[in-house]
Amino acid sequence: MAIERFNIIESTLREGEQFAGANFTTGQKIDIAQALDEFGVEYIELTSPAASPQSFRDCRTIANLGLRCKVVTHVRCTLEDAKLAVDTGVQGIDVLFGTSSYLREFSHGKDIPYIIESAIRVVEYIKSQGLEVRFSGEDAFRSDINDLLEIFAAVDQVGVDRVGIADTVGIATPLQVYDVVRRIRQVIKPTTDIEFHGHNDAGCAIANSYCALEAGATHVDTSILGIGERNGITPLGGLIARLYTIDRSLVKKYKLEMLRDLETMVANMVGISIPFNNYITGITAFTHKAGIHAKALLNNPETYEAINPRDFGLTRYISIAHKLTGWNAIKARAEQLGLKMTDQQIKEVTAHIKALADTRPLTLSDVDTILQEWTSRGEREGEFAWA
Repeated sequence: MAIERFNIIESTLREGEQFAGANFTTGQKIDIAQALDEFGVEYIELTSPAASPQSFRDCRTIANLGLRCKVVTHVRCTLEDAKLAVDTGVQGIDVLFGTSSYLREFSHGKDIPYIIESAIRVVEYIKSQGLEVRFSGEDAFRSDINDLLEIFAAVDQVGVDRVGIADTVGIATPLQVYDVVRRIRQVIKPTTDIEFHGHNDAGCAIANSYCALEAGATHVDTSILGIGERNGITPLGGLIARLYTIDRSLVKKYKLEMLRDLETMVANMVGISIPFNNYITGITAFTHKAGIHAKALLNNPETYEAINPRDFGLTRYISIAHKLTGWNAIKARAEQLGLKMTDQQIKEVTAHIKALADTRPLTLSDVDTILQEWTSRGEREGEFAWA
């Protein structure tokens, strides 16, 4: 089905805090929250205030920044945690309970009836406080689907705003996600939202998130650069890239030109580099090398680009200092330098560059020098006809 509406629940300040290299200060959390709010995400999710005294203080601080987006926090399905969350001033509370046989046996030891009873009690309390509430089944894709449907139907009856399915260990496939979301949609009210939280252990987080939306989910969790527990979750930039290539209007509500600065800021905070092949912002994301690609790209960038770098405040780069270069790319560079050369002369100098590149690595500066030397030689020898 067509994606008509969706919301990003940006979890860098919750899931992202579980990344091995993350240790955000209060000031850094404020910077991230304000930047995400300016970018335009609909929700920011914060670490549980029950995690530590400083987590409680940080939750309260960010909840009171006056951001345009909704600020929510993520807690266990207990009245104690829910009451603590209410005291921070957040606008919504995301509660979770492990629903898989693994977690029921080896983590909390509770059965399905207990989970339903606890969920109803906590959801009703949060609703009585006038806050938005989501109930999520942790490890949903190793849970019995009938158990999930029973739990979600029960919390739906008491007014939960959103139910969530978490691919906690990153094992779900896109088709599986699509099927589970469609089945959940059949047992809850049309007005109840569905959230997807996908880990990237098997490399499917973005595809799974997109399929969740196609199936009728309304909310997707992301983090900047995908940071989180283990291999992290759906990256904000990756989800934006996926949606952009389907329909650019889906992401026009976000300030796309901020994406690189967001990622650079968080990368510096957690001590990592942005991967060379990162979605949209990687150093080679808009770099073109093959000669046949360069020719077509110069005529129409959409021949080899599904994403327009200008929409993200970026530029494309055509790599020409190598043996795969083509004469059209060399010609374009000569024109950039203001050099007048005929097509035949461009082809000759291109052959020279390719031969030289077979013997040693070249740089763009090398190519520029070669072009300028050939132009100067041609002027001296009267080979070039200047317009």
